[in-house]
Formats: sequence, C-alpha cells, structure tokens
Amino acid sequence: MKKVKKEKLLEYSVLFEPAKEGGYVVTVPKLYGLTTEGDTFEEAKSMAQDVIKGYIESLISQGKKVPVEKSDKAFVFNIPVSVPEYSRYVTA
Repeated sequence: MKKVKKEKLLEYSVLFEPAKEGGYVVTVPKLYGLTTEGDTFEEAKSMAQDVIKGYIESLISQGKKVPVEKSDKAFVFNIPVSVPEYSRYVTA
C-alpha cells in the first residue's frame, strides 16, 4: 500500500518593498533571514512562494520546527502623517 503524504496549508505575512533599481524586494518576517526579489510584483510574489516552500522543506529535512504565524491575517497599511515642523529632519 502506498503512503499518502499529508500536506498542510500555511500562510505567512510577506513584505514587498520597491527596490531602488526597480522591482520589489520581498521579506518574510516570520522566517528569519528569508529574502527574495522580482522585477515585477507578480514575479516577486512567485519567487516568495518558491523560497518559502524551500525554506520550510529545508527546516523539515534538518528536523527543525517550522515557524507558524499565530494570527489568521495580518494587515499592513501606509498611514500618512503630516509633520511640517519636523520636515527638515525627515529624509526622503
């Protein structure tokens, strides 16, 4: 009889930051040191999925625990804040 692999669907918060040279730099805060990039948002997203899977497979093959996010969903917002009197201290 063939063994059936059980799979679990994990979700991670992923940060996409515009790169100076174009494209996006991607980090996964819950997975220490995990960074990738892509020339477009879609490419960066695909790269993130690939490296997350590889990272987790590597942890499992080493017998290490896989970090799991506790919250159902995480949200990141950019919130505009006007600080005119301090504008000389803010670098763009």
